[in-house]
Parts: sequence; structure tokens; C-alpha cells
Amino acid sequence: MSTLNETPSSNRIHIAFLGLRNAGKSTLVNKFCEQEVAIVSDIPGTTTDPVSKAIEIPFLGPCVVIDTAGLDDDEGELGALRVKRSLDVLSKTDIVVWVGEGLENWRGRIAVPIIEYKRDDSVEELRKRISAVRIEREIGLLEGLAFSGDKVVLVCPIDSSAPKGRLILPQVQVLRECLDNHIIAMVCQPEELSRIVCDATLVITDAQAYSKVRKVLEEVNSNIRVISFSELFARQKGDLDEYRKGLEAIFNLKEGDKVLVAEGCTHHRQCDDIGSVKIPRALEKLSGVKLQFVFASGADFPIDKDAFKLAVHCGGCMLTARTVKSRIAKAKEASVPIVNYGMVLSTAATTA
Repeated sequence: MSTLNETPSSNRIHIAFLGLRNAGKSTLVNKFCEQEVAIVSDIPGTTTDPVSKAIEIPFLGPCVVIDTAGLDDDEGELGALRVKRSLDVLSKTDIVVWVGEGLENWRGRIAVPIIEYKRDDSVEELRKRISAVRIEREIGLLEGLAFSGDKVVLVCPIDSSAPKGRLILPQVQVLRECLDNHIIAMVCQPEELSRIVCDATLVITDAQAYSKVRKVLEEVNSNIRVISFSELFARQKGDLDEYRKGLEAIFNLKEGDKVLVAEGCTHHRQCDDIGSVKIPRALEKLSGVKLQFVFASGADFPIDKDAFKLAVHCGGCMLTARTVKSRIAKAKEASVPIVNYGMVLSTAATTA
């Protein structure tokens, strides 16, 4: 997980080095990063799991460089697993550097810009070619919602699930976007909202406090727009149309149906954890039936048409937009409706 002084991995451009065994991928990654990131050996199949390194590239900015196993290293069960993990990297990759020969057999499976690197190419030239690639820009978290000079209130409850001594990443990222765009940000807990909300343009709240925020706005007779942090990330990285379909599917769930609850990060679950406690509670409130839950975190997203009737995903603040959209596509391909944490919690909070 990123520290407070680092650009989050989700905000970095991901560059994957792909190729066949012994093409020199690990050697190139080390030269590219100017440090020993990957183990180098003449023995085929030295690299097993993908290896990632966060770096800064001039004119491109914060990046993540990923070394992978050879895509022809598919001998036996272990080899097949190596290849699968290398291909899984593509779900979060913005640029592929193909090292050596063999691209013609794999080009059709790579849907992002590809830079071919031959033995006589220089690393400096490679950096220049990477810097010249145009990356599809994500919409800003507040794009179209707030503008320079506007006042925005961030409602950040401090409860048993809040990390001690700091804000959570979605709150930090929204606050930074306010500063970048000269939007005036005011931060409070739900209890203080009525004192500062009168001239605000927008209220952004933790989804768990959605009902409290609505009540405060009704009491002060305000029609200020309210949106959750999680919905902002759904808007930036997800697919709101698919999420709305997933929200509707909640009301069609039947007793004993199995639901996948997926988070992009790994963390210690607490007594009132959002994923394992609050989301199941909200889903059973909305559906009116008892459900079975399977929890996944990090890189694990075990979507299965025959196993699940619904998938509920976190806001994805630790994931790239490409990863989140890849997961939505997998759910759609498996005919499993998918919805976002914030949409579930805000709907449950406003449903009697």
C-alpha cells in the first residue's frame, strides 16, 4: 500500500514487459529502472510471478514497471499458471513493451499500445518512445461536478473502522483534486455538517453516513447535491450503467443466493468492517432475504456464472481504471450483475 508521500499505484501508468523465455526481459527491466528489480539468469523460466516496481519517468510521470514470466513457459501445471499470471497483468496495463521475437502470435490478445524492443535498441530511446505514447485520460473525480472557486464539503466519519491518525485513500484523493483545481474543500464529520453547508456547491460523503447527511440537508432546507466517495470512483473508473443494473438485481435475489463481495486492496478486517459486515447487512436489508457471501480481496476476483447471483465491488481507489473495467467486463461476460459499494450503502441508507 502506498504511503502518504507516494503516488498511489492506481494513479500510476502501468508498463508491462512481455515476451518469450530468455528474451532478456528482466535484464531490460533492471536497466530501465536503473536498479536490481528482477532476478537475472540464463536459466529459462527464472521469472515466475510478475514483479512490480514504482518509478518516475521524465515527461510521463509516476509509473509502475512490471516484469513477467515468458509467455511460452507453459510446460506443465506450474508453467500454465505462470503464463496465466503474466496475462492477468494485461488487465491493469497501459503500455506493453514486447522484448525480442514472437509478438505476432500474441498481438491479438493485447489491447493496449505495444512498443517492440529489439536487442540493439537503447534504453534511453525506449524511454522516449514510452513517453510519446498517448494514454487515455480518466475523467477527474470532480469533473463536471465542481469548479474553481466552488465550495465542497467532505463528510468523513471517524468511527471504529477509520484508520487511526489518517484519512482513507479515497478521501485523500478527492481532497487533492480539490486543491489541484482550486476548489475550496471543507472537511467535517456528520455532526458538524449543518454549521458549514449553507453556501456549499456539493457534499461528498462516506456512503455509510449518507442517511445522516440527507437528514441534515432536509433540516437546513438545502437542495445541495450529495454524492458518495465510492460513487465518485464508480463514475471515474467503473460503468454506472452496469452498476445501476446490478443495483436493480439486488431486489430479485432469493433466499440462499450467493453474492461475491470484492475489494481491490487487502487490509485487516475490523469488527464493523465495510466489506464483511456493512455490505452484507445492507444487501439483506434491501433484498429482504438471507444470503450467502464469498469475500475476495487484492488480485482475487473469482467471478463465476454458476456460483454467484451478484457481485459487489469496492470503489477501486487502489486499482487502475483498466482493472476495474476489466472486472466489470468479466462479470458481464459471466452474466453476473455487478454493483458498487457506495451505491449499495447509499440506497440502503435512504430506503425505509
